[in-house]
Amino acid sequence: MSELSFKVIGLPDSASQPLPDEAMKAVRSATVFSGGKRHHELVAALLPAEAEWIDITVPLEDTFREYRRKGGYIVVFASGDPLFYGIAATLQREFPGARIDVCPSFNSLQTLAHRLALPYGGMTCVSLTGRPWKNLGDALIRDLPLVGLLTDRNHTPAAIARRMLHYGYGNYRMAVGELLGNETSERVGWYSLEEASEMTFASPNCVILEQQAKRPRLFGLPEAMFTHLDGRSKMITKMPVRLLSLSMLDLGNRRSFWDVGFCTGSVSIEARLRFPHLVVTAFEKRPEAESLLEENSRRFCAPDITGVTGDFMEADLNRFEAPDAVFIGGHGGRLGEMMKRIASVLLPGGVVVFNSVSPESHAAFREAAESVGLSIVEEHRMALDDNNPITVMKAL
Repeated sequence: MSELSFKVIGLPDSASQPLPDEAMKAVRSATVFSGGKRHHELVAALLPAEAEWIDITVPLEDTFREYRRKGGYIVVFASGDPLFYGIAATLQREFPGARIDVCPSFNSLQTLAHRLALPYGGMTCVSLTGRPWKNLGDALIRDLPLVGLLTDRNHTPAAIARRMLHYGYGNYRMAVGELLGNETSERVGWYSLEEASEMTFASPNCVILEQQAKRPRLFGLPEAMFTHLDGRSKMITKMPVRLLSLSMLDLGNRRSFWDVGFCTGSVSIEARLRFPHLVVTAFEKRPEAESLLEENSRRFCAPDITGVTGDFMEADLNRFEAPDAVFIGGHGGRLGEMMKRIASVLLPGGVVVFNSVSPESHAAFREAAESVGLSIVEEHRMALDDNNPITVMKAL
């Protein structure tokens, strides 16, 4: 079996648009070709009589196994730009030693921008194809003026519009490109989010979001703006303490943040809005806090916080991305046991921050941290209004 090499050719969704000379030269020199069903339909008339076709199907491992069996030179057809969330990037990961040459076409978001005569130099591109909603949330929280979205059957334009409205991001309008490049079925249009949320769009499609107005962005969320647990306004981490705690967690350099004992969700929500790259997981024993977290997340436009209710000490922690930063907002008198559970999943170099309200809790956290091999590396004492002083403690 000879060494693998690939020529990856990007196609528009049109059989009438001729391939560039570079692509036709590759077609004439090859006998093994590959692509999806639609790609085969588009290029079938161009292939040599002796051509062998390998369908790209899911799971991709089956297709890659066939590539390895064949070996040699394979021409792969893809849609648009194969390096833009496409098969060429996948081949680079799967076959790191293979030569891969690319002959691109316009990707779908470029094509949509061209159809709209929309300058797109400042557009941020986000893929939701087989990816989590968090990718959209990250872009919205960052207040980006122009966002291009790759969709799939779950992340449809209508579902995207509904989610944006649900979390308070009605300050965008949406362009949708359907069946781009198809001479008979292509459709392009601008819609309000309310309009798009009620519509059905043909697949494949893609979306461009254009911001119509800036939203106010608060730094330090006021306690009075939160809905409180059972109306108890003091059961919340006060804004100055919250900001100091987040600063000591060094969240700009962390990836996965756990808020243990979230109550109103103020710490999780502030973290999500200040550091949108974070994966935020919030734990709370009281089941009524679940709806509270959702209500406050909507109020402050903070999607994609994973809320977990029930006893943290009994939860299956392996279900969640392991943390490298943890805030303990409540421990139910079981601080030592809780620290052992946290330490069992805390990533190397991870940090834990705790707000001590008494000499007893200060000593308990120090003892609990040392019992799992952590050290107290920083402390700050704060007194707000007529409240008891709080010591914010950091363990590494």
